[in-house]
Amino acid sequence: MDPTPPAQLAPGIPPEWLAPPDLATARAAQVALAARVVQRDAHPPVRLLGGVDISNTRFDPEGRIFAAVVVLEWPGLRVVARASAVARATMPYIPGYLGFREVPALLAAWARLDPKPDLVLVDGHGIAHPRGFGIAAHLGVVLDVPSIGVAKSPLVGAPAAPLGEEAGAEQPLVWKGRRLGTVLRSKRRSNPLWISVGHRVSLESAVAWVRRCDTGYRLPEPTRQAHLAANETRRAGMEVADGAASR
Repeated sequence: MDPTPPAQLAPGIPPEWLAPPDLATARAAQVALAARVVQRDAHPPVRLLGGVDISNTRFDPEGRIFAAVVVLEWPGLRVVARASAVARATMPYIPGYLGFREVPALLAAWARLDPKPDLVLVDGHGIAHPRGFGIAAHLGVVLDVPSIGVAKSPLVGAPAAPLGEEAGAEQPLVWKGRRLGTVLRSKRRSNPLWISVGHRVSLESAVAWVRRCDTGYRLPEPTRQAHLAANETRRAGMEVADGAASR
């Protein structure tokens, strides 16, 4: 596994909140950290956008997480930096708790990244989560970085009304009578995106940024590039492991 360099964390993050020893501690940490989420625009002028994704195989006996972070210039959306890391998961695959499984590898990749982005789009949920703390919120709060959740499938909630088939159609994402985000169809007849606040950004701005980063694909360009980079990191890591095993 890659050695994990230190990442600059937000003040007051106890070690057990990053690597909880049990599910009860993880749940309590999520609730405490969710209270720190800022659901308004509190970010600098955006000159650099980040994209974040991970790739892994659930049945990998080593439980490796392959993380990638990319930086794109704004408004050109040209990739200007990228960093990756590989870490062994310290928590099993449990829906609703994936932040604890994946964030350590992302922190290692983030520490290697230069320059750092002003705003990050994360492949995953922000506050659209049972305890209001999906991976986009998790990463945003522990780094105190503005972040947006751009998930490919729902975790909780449903569109407030049927979503149109045309590109650009959107509906509020509602759960238990509360709006948690926006469901956006970015490409005609493709599955929609599930957008929610991560940290230090309003929902209105989150949706606007996802729309601005549309380059004709289903995914906005920052997370599309991060997806490609994470898969490349996984393939390279698996090839190294296979080569070592064959020797």
